[in-house]
Amino acid sequence: MGLLERIEKNKITAGEHINEKAIIVDEFFEIKNKIHSSVINEINKQEQKEIPDDLIRKIINQSVDDQGNEISKSDKNKILEDVYNDIMGYGPIEELLKDPDVSEIMVNGPNKIFIEKKGKIFLTALRFRNDEHVLNVIDRIVSLVGRHIDEASPMVDARLKDGSRVNAIIPPISLVGPILTIRKFSKKPITYTQLIDWGSACPKMLSFLEACVKGKLNIIVAGGTGSGKTTLLNVLSAFIPHDERIVTIEDAAELQLHQEHLITLESRPSNLEGSGQINIRALVKNALRMRPDRIIVGEVRSGEALDMLQAMNTGHDGSLTTTHANTPRDTISRLETMVMMAGMELPLKAIREQICSAVNLIVQQSRLQDGSRKITNITELTGMEGDIVSMQDIFVYETKGDRDNFGRFKGEFRPTGIKPKCLDKIIGNGVAISNEWFR
Repeated sequence: MGLLERIEKNKITAGEHINEKAIIVDEFFEIKNKIHSSVINEINKQEQKEIPDDLIRKIINQSVDDQGNEISKSDKNKILEDVYNDIMGYGPIEELLKDPDVSEIMVNGPNKIFIEKKGKIFLTALRFRNDEHVLNVIDRIVSLVGRHIDEASPMVDARLKDGSRVNAIIPPISLVGPILTIRKFSKKPITYTQLIDWGSACPKMLSFLEACVKGKLNIIVAGGTGSGKTTLLNVLSAFIPHDERIVTIEDAAELQLHQEHLITLESRPSNLEGSGQINIRALVKNALRMRPDRIIVGEVRSGEALDMLQAMNTGHDGSLTTTHANTPRDTISRLETMVMMAGMELPLKAIREQICSAVNLIVQQSRLQDGSRKITNITELTGMEGDIVSMQDIFVYETKGDRDNFGRFKGEFRPTGIKPKCLDKIIGNGVAISNEWFR
C-alpha cells in the first residue's frame, strides 16, 4: 500500500508522515546519486550527438547491476526508473504526473513535494537531489514551449504537452529554493455527465447553461484560484456548435476543444533583450480581425477586459471568459477595475453600462472546505438601476454546513423560480428551452 493510501486509510499524523518520509527517502538516496553520476559520465563518453533511448536504458541497467548488488529486484526496478526519469524525464515528479488521481503538484524547494489529491493536500515521500536538480527539470519544461527562466527573468508560466499549467519561480525571488507548481489537466476532457456525477452541478443547471452557450449569450465564469474555472470553461466550450469559427486566447494553452474550425492563440513574454512581448490584449484586438463567431479568453486579468467587453458589444455574441472573483457582485467590481487598467478615463457609470450591455451571465464556481468544487451561483445581469448594476440569481447552491459520513458538505442546487430575461435571446437564436428548469 502506498504512503498516500496509508495516510488516508490509517489517518497517519503529520509528524508520523514526515518521519516515514525520512526513512523512505534515505534508504536509496545515496545509491541513486552514485548511479546517476555514473550514468552521466558514461553518456558523456558516447560519440553520438543524439543517444537512442534504448542505449540510455542499457547504460542505466549496467550501472544499477554494478552498484546495486545488495538491492532486491523490485527495488532495482524502482531505482532504474527513477534514474531514467532524472535524466530523460521530470525526475521524482514523473510518477506524480502519470498518476490520474493527483490534480496538483507543488514543489517547495528540493526537499518538499506536496500534491493535491481528491481536493486535499499531502506531503509526499519524494524529493529532488538539490536545487540544481529542480532547476534542470524546470528548464526542461519551459524550454519545450519556447520560454526561459534565469536570474534576470526568475518567474515563468508554461505548460506541459498535455496542457497542464506550469508556474515556476526561482532564487533570488524565492528564498526556499526553486518553486514549481503544476496544475494537471485530465487527458480526457471533463464532460457534462462527470460534473453531475461529482456533485459539481445539477442536470437542470447544465441544461440551462448548454442552452445559453448555444443561444450565444456572453458568459463569464468567476471563481477563486483552483476552484475549477478552466474545467467548467472547457465543458461550456464543448457546447459550441461545430460549424462555428472559434478563436481561443490564453497565456498558456489549456483549453481542450474538439471543434473543427478552431484557432488557438497563445501570448508570448518578452525575450532576453526585453522586447517581442505579445500580451492577451493585443491578441484580443487581433482576433476581432479574424472573423470569429466566438472568442474565448482563458482569463481576463487586466486591460484586455475592456477589449473583451467591446468585442461582446460589437456582434461577437457567445463569447466566454474567466476571471478571479469570489461572488457575482465582486466580478462586476473586478471588471470595473480591469477596464480602468486599460488606461481609458471612463466614468464609472459608463463602464457599468458597458458591462451590463455586454455580459449576460456570471457563473460562480467555488471550491468548498471539503475540497469539492461546485457551481454556487448562476446569475443574470438585468440592467442598471441608477448607478448600480442589477442582478438576479437563476440557480444557487445552498448548504447549512452539515457534513455526511465522508466529510462532504450536505447541500442542494435549486432554481430560484425566476425566469431569466435572456430567454428571449436564446429562443431568438433557435434554441429550445424548458420551463421545468426554473421550477
